[in-house]
Order: sequence, then C-alpha cells, then structure tokens
Amino acid sequence: MSQPRTIRLSPDDNVVVAVDIVQPGASAVGVTARERVVRGHKMAIAPIAEGEPVRKYGQIIGFATKAIEPGAWVHEHNTAMGDFSRDYRHAEDAKNDEILPPEMRATFEGYVRPNGKTGTRNYIGILTSVNCSASVAKFIAEGVNRSGILDDYPEIDGAVPFVHGTGCGLAAYGEGFEVLRRTQWGYATHPNLGGALMVGLGCEVFQIDRMKDEYNMVEGDHFQTMTIQATGGTKKTIQEGIERIRAMLPIAAKAKRETRPASEVTLALQCGGSDGYSGITANPALGAAVDLLVKHGGTGVLSETPEIYGAEHLLTRRAVNRSVGEKLVGRIKWWEDYTARNAGEMNNNPSPGNKAGGLTTILEKSLGAAAKGGSTTLRAVYEYAQPIKEKGFVFMDTPGYDPVGATGQVAGGCNVMCFTTGRGSAFGCKPTPSIKLATNSQVYASMTDDMDINCGDVLDGVSVQDKGKEIFDHVLRVASGAHTKSEDLGYGDLEFVPWQIGATM
Repeated sequence: MSQPRTIRLSPDDNVVVAVDIVQPGASAVGVTARERVVRGHKMAIAPIAEGEPVRKYGQIIGFATKAIEPGAWVHEHNTAMGDFSRDYRHAEDAKNDEILPPEMRATFEGYVRPNGKTGTRNYIGILTSVNCSASVAKFIAEGVNRSGILDDYPEIDGAVPFVHGTGCGLAAYGEGFEVLRRTQWGYATHPNLGGALMVGLGCEVFQIDRMKDEYNMVEGDHFQTMTIQATGGTKKTIQEGIERIRAMLPIAAKAKRETRPASEVTLALQCGGSDGYSGITANPALGAAVDLLVKHGGTGVLSETPEIYGAEHLLTRRAVNRSVGEKLVGRIKWWEDYTARNAGEMNNNPSPGNKAGGLTTILEKSLGAAAKGGSTTLRAVYEYAQPIKEKGFVFMDTPGYDPVGATGQVAGGCNVMCFTTGRGSAFGCKPTPSIKLATNSQVYASMTDDMDINCGDVLDGVSVQDKGKEIFDHVLRVASGAHTKSEDLGYGDLEFVPWQIGATM
C-alpha cells in the first residue's frame, strides 16, 4: 500500500492535513492512523493532552476537549474553540514594499472615467433608494435588455438592477443609515458603470435628494434620479426610466478600452465554501498574486472580519503603523460586541459545509482566509463601503457572508474580484467580474462551468508562486474584458446585498 500524502504546514504543528484519504492502519509521516481521515481533514502526529492547543500553520486553531493520541482524527468531536491572548506587536513587521517604476508595470485595457478612475466593465446601473422601488428598477432593466436597444451599443455590457431590502423602516441617522448611504454612493459612482439611474418611491427614509446634497452629486449625462410618486406611478416610471437610459447609451458607449497600468486594478479578495485546503492552495496562491499586484502599484482588498478572527495578530504586525493596527483590533472588538448583543458568537462561523470540508473552528478558518492577503504591508483599514484610496494591501471591515462582504468591497471601488472556494460556491458580482478559484481538483472538475482556475494542482507540486503568477495574469485578462465563468452564466444581478445594521422599524 502506498503511503497516503499528508501536509505538515509548520514544524510547530501537532497535526497534518490529509491530501489523500488516510485509512486506519496506514502510515503517514511515521504515524499509524487510528481511524479514517478524509481529504482536507486533520490527523494528530503527537499526543495532545486535554486543554492543550491544537496547532496548524504554526498557530493555535483550537484546544483539545479530551486527550488526543497520535494517529487520531482531529475535528469537532475532540477540538473546540477557546480564547487565548494574542500579541498584536503592532507594525513590527512593516516594511517598504517593492514597487516597480511606472515604465515596468504590467498593463490592461480599461475604461477611463471622467473622475480619473478606471473601469473594467461598462454597465448601466439602475439603483433603488428603497425596496419599494425594487420591482420598478427590475422592470426598467428588463425593458432595456430585452428591447434590442443595446444591439446598437456593443460597448455596453448591459443594464443591471441593483435592488435591496431596506431604505425605509430604519433610523434616518446613525450607523445603519451611513452604511447604506456609502454603499449607494459607491455603486452610483463606480468606475464599472458607464451610467447610473437611481429610482425611489418618494416618501422613504432614504431620500435621494439628501444623498445628492451630502455627496455633492450633480445629475447629468452619467447619473440621474427619479421617484415613482413624482413621475406618476409604475407604468410611467418604467417608460420614463427606459427613455432616460436610452439617452444615456450613446454617451456611455463613447468610452473605449485603452491601455492602463496595473496600478489601477483594485482587487477584491473573497472566499466562500472554504475547506481544509483553502489555506494551503488557493488562498496562499491568491496572496502571491496580491503581492505581485502590489509590486505593480495596484491594490488588494481583504475583508470578512469574522473570518480573520484569531488571525488578526498576523495582520497587525504587518500594519504600516500602530494606528492602522489598532483600527483593525477596534473592528474586531466591535464584532465581539455585535455578536454578543445579538446572542451570537464568533465561532458560529465556520458553516456546516466548511466543517464537512475539514475546518474545525473559526481560528483555523481565519488563518487560511488571511493568507489571501499575501505578505506585504497593511496600508489602511476601512469601514464598510468606504472609498478605497490607499494603494497596496488594505483591509475593509465587512461580514463574512459573501454577498454582503462583496457588496461593500465593490462599493469601495473594487473593479475586479477573486473568489476562492473549496466546496463550490456559485457566485457572481456585477458590475465587478468575479474570478472563481477552486482549492482542490475535485471541485474544479465537478463544477468546471463555475470555476475559472484550478489551484488544486498546488497539492501535486505546482508552486504557490507559479500559481500566483497565473492568477495575476488572469486578473489582467479579465480586467481587459475576458469573461469569467460567472459572467457567462449570467450571475450578478441578485448579489447586491448591502449590510443591514440596526433595527428594522
């Protein structure tokens, strides 16, 4: 019998990860398996006493709830979350990142917008101030997409309704309102939109005119607004909306792709449906791609705060200064309070699918998820949907729920997204193209219509650096117009999900 393959990620680890199924009695790294360990799951390679830490990546991922013998399967039945002190060591590992001079940077073909930003797509967006106008926005988009008027404008990628479930029944001030307002403004001005129409009902809490005043937004060729009540009802609003977009199309179609530096790529980093391989293959490979992007002057945006919980000390050490590190810790503490006051806990994550894939605690999941951020200096920490202004590696505070987290990143200005998955997440994110990275070859093969890149071959010997270069090159191709699998499937219309914080009244 050939010895099953396993991976020990650090000399300090007391577990290994199964690459092949480990059968009882099989020998792996000199240890005889006591029970069956499936792919992606962990096997103890040293005795772990009750209460002692279980270590993977050289870090604590949980604590033994009973004595664990070498060769035992390590998972929920014998390992649990536990609190432990983290040494944040703010900015200790900060460094001057290597940035190539402009003449040496890679390029892509993008759309230069009047505000100087560069888009990777050219959609028309129909936004809603409130759920009460959601159906009308969808009817307008359907009217544009099905009427044939886009046939004369091949430069336009389509009309997309960005509808949501809030906008009224909420306080007209405070955290929840601010999050919604930032999100709406970020989409209305997104570089991947050649034009935007915002539709409201008229009497909602989220007043369009108030947003325009507070953000100094002026209506014109690229941005317009209307309300159902002022226009005269549903049918009149749909017809008027279609006509307004018809007038926008010739102007939006004037935008042509032109050569732009990779420094104008702002890359959203997402993971969903993670498994035991996520932190070994796709996430570190994406991290290597982010390091390359930063070297070429671009920006990588890590998010999903609940999914860096327990690994945040690795990021604070890379912070450019103490203030940035402390801001990240402040968001972690906000989340501890947020979950506590809602009768939840941070270890509610991982999901059942994550656990089936081999992830035992949020600490383990977070250590793998944080690998998407590569190794460069953490330059800034943003709140949800804040405009991303810093170049380099940055962090945005978002929930771990993918549509909500991605919506915040896109609102912040991300014009391309990479999304890693080990279980097989089905996701798209208009107006920002989403590149799906499979963590293992089985998911890539079974969901080939959804997956863009197979990172499972890292387990077969492909280097993380080579895979990172493959991802980086693919990002530039997609930024230049190459379609992702999710775009070909038509995903993205329903994945606009602003974060709802606070009471619905």
